[in-house]
Amino acid sequence: MKNLKDKMYKAMAVATMTAMPAVALADDADLLGAVKTETGGLKAGVLSIGAVVVGISIAFALVRIGKRGADSVG
Repeated sequence: MKNLKDKMYKAMAVATMTAMPAVALADDADLLGAVKTETGGLKAGVLSIGAVVVGISIAFALVRIGKRGADSVG
């Protein structure tokens, strides 16, 4: 497990070190704007997925509460 964790950290470091110079050396504002636009779209996607997950968990909690109430009546 530790070996896998070490490999993951090394892969993340390589990905970061590969991507950061491209952003830092981008003297063209269009590239930086594109990165910001993609990041904004990603945020919206993550928020929408989070909203769906929260909605599903609330639905499961309501069903569980309803089952407890039905079991206590009968």
